[in-house]
Amino acid sequence: MLASLEATLYPIVSKINVYLSSYILVFLLIGVGLWYTIRTRFVQVRCFGEGMKKVFGNLSLHGGRQESGMSSFQALATAIAAQVGTGNIVGASGAILTGGPGAIFWMWVIAFFGMATIYAEATLAIKTRVRDEEGNIHGGPVYYITTAFQGAFGKFLAGFFAIAIILALGFMGCMVQSNSIGSTFQTAFGIPSWIVGVVLVIICAIIFLGGVQRLASVTEKLVPVMAVIFLVGGLAVLIARIQYLPATFGMIFRYAFEPQAIIGGSFGYAIKTAISQGAKRGLFSNEAGMGSTPHAHAQANVSDPHDQGVVAMIGVFMDTFVVLTLNALVVISTLYTVDGPLANGYVGDVTNVLSNTNLAQTAFGTVFGTELGAMFVAICLFFFAFSTVLSWNLFGKINVIYLFGKKGAAVYSVIALVFIFLGTLMSNTLVWELTDMFNNLMVIPNAIALFALTGMVVQSTHGVGVKK
Repeated sequence: MLASLEATLYPIVSKINVYLSSYILVFLLIGVGLWYTIRTRFVQVRCFGEGMKKVFGNLSLHGGRQESGMSSFQALATAIAAQVGTGNIVGASGAILTGGPGAIFWMWVIAFFGMATIYAEATLAIKTRVRDEEGNIHGGPVYYITTAFQGAFGKFLAGFFAIAIILALGFMGCMVQSNSIGSTFQTAFGIPSWIVGVVLVIICAIIFLGGVQRLASVTEKLVPVMAVIFLVGGLAVLIARIQYLPATFGMIFRYAFEPQAIIGGSFGYAIKTAISQGAKRGLFSNEAGMGSTPHAHAQANVSDPHDQGVVAMIGVFMDTFVVLTLNALVVISTLYTVDGPLANGYVGDVTNVLSNTNLAQTAFGTVFGTELGAMFVAICLFFFAFSTVLSWNLFGKINVIYLFGKKGAAVYSVIALVFIFLGTLMSNTLVWELTDMFNNLMVIPNAIALFALTGMVVQSTHGVGVKK
């Protein structure tokens, strides 16, 4: 039955995604990012140092229990937990396979402009957040969408966004994460993916029941540790392949503008594929412009919206320019260089062996050995994807409460747990396509509101020479 459903849905969803990602998503993401880059006078450059100081100047893995909301770092850790997930490993691998190494260049472009976008999102999340009668904080795009547009149109846009994010992250997105965990664990340890699904459901249920405070306590400790483990392993591979790094960077830049040389087809088709893959997977990785991480930043106990805005920018930087780039360099330097199986592109018999789910495991395995490489990626992916599930569940829950009140939260959590388990049973391809579709749909109302509230963001921007 599942196989029949997948066979029916896949071509429909895939076709929708082609139009959304190729003709709408790229223009919206780059457009919003470029707009805010100009209006804030390159806030991602001017205030980058300020953001780094705010993140690492008072770094603590024990933020303590807050009366409500989270500390600024806990909010960032929760946002990074959402950002650093399968998009950094499986998503980047899929982008490289489909769009060639040059897709990584377009991911960088999206992320650079995305840093200005997420500054705006975090700033607006703080400015428009509300507290309920119990003192709990609620914030995110639905609140700044209804601030931007009063009346029926604002309610429609906010409702559309809320439904899209519940489906995209709370349900379909969690399926992607559990799907990736299950498949990599089965490859590395021979554990059936359904068993992994059962374990995930039990652990997630315990944390979901603890609410925002338990989530903050977990993410503030988990995120730094998982990042360090992956960085150490990735750097070890790059040191072993250091002679191939110049060629690796050369391929990223060359195939960004000559993708037809590696993925085939005409220049027009190839360049569109490279850019759309970079945009689509870049969005899924750093989530700037998608409207997901503002839910976490809205929880931050800061008095000045600008302060959380510059902190939010560091999340995109760490996600794309550090973690995702490290994984991409490992994949390209081991598999696409002269002695690699993909030196001539993703063609021939290799397409029956390598896919986006095992590409990173194969890459790390060239240096660590097949078994150890598969285990290392499986463990990293477990932490990445698990932390993402926790954050995404919170984001979805905030929107469920917006739509249906607190009574809907319990039902939502149960349904989310079912989807987490189902993700370990379904095919990777359809799950990715469904998630991409709802991710793309989320961007539209979020981007419209971001354009409409430009003045509110610029008023919060610090710096000499910025027009108020």
